[in-house]
Amino acid sequence: MKGILLDTCAILWLADGRPAGPATRRLIDEETEGGEVFLSPITAWEIGMLSSKEKIILSKPPMKWLNELKSKTGIKWCDMPPSLLVQSSLLPGQIHGDPADRIIAASAREFELTLITGDKNLLAYGKKGYLQAHPYD
Repeated sequence: MKGILLDTCAILWLADGRPAGPATRRLIDEETEGGEVFLSPITAWEIGMLSSKEKIILSKPPMKWLNELKSKTGIKWCDMPPSLLVQSSLLPGQIHGDPADRIIAASAREFELTLITGDKNLLAYGKKGYLQAHPYD
């Protein structure tokens, strides 16, 4: 599969109007030519949690906000079968223990998507060759 997987920070930054830099924009354009842009369903959970703890303020309830964002942008949900959840617990190498980030990393690996992220741990994991990762810059 060809395409991009946006992590939770990246989708929040995009939705907030924080522009992606030229290198990120170029990568998104190249990777999505014939490919697509995806979000992991775990991002919905993270956005719900951030909203419930008032760490982010959304203009609408989280699921409505996500659905409107997806319909405006054409972003699709990435599959999250049980096998992927098991894979997230068996990732090679050293990666931190955050379950959501592990699921996002496993999704990028399983579906051969380039992960766009601001997370230093996920970027370092990508530099070690375990997944394709690019900073949201």
